[in-house]
Amino acid sequence: QVRLVESGGGLVQAGGSLRLSCAGSGINFKIATMNWYRQAPGKQRDMVASIGNDGTTTYIDSVKGRFTISRNNAWNTVHLQMTNLQPDDTAVYYCHTRYYSNDWWGQGTQVTVSS
Repeated sequence: QVRLVESGGGLVQAGGSLRLSCAGSGINFKIATMNWYRQAPGKQRDMVASIGNDGTTTYIDSVKGRFTISRNNAWNTVHLQMTNLQPDDTAVYYCHTRYYSNDWWGQGTQVTVSS
């Protein structure tokens, strides 16, 4: 059974930083592309950042230069370092992978940025 568990969310003031972590199990982690999504109240869930099994990263424009996605295959973890957080970054953040044609999601972690 694939399991993704996020941690590291919280409340931070604008301009602050947070580091999200996602621990994966039940998959061959080193071959999986790992993604971070977020969903704000009343909005759709959007992908924020992605890291391939070769370390290639992609980001949505609004977080480029502020967020960094990384992975540690030895520990089956993926991280999202978020800096210069803004109120528009407030959302539930989800870890995701598509593994053998199935989508797997973590339970989500709340990030709240106050102005």
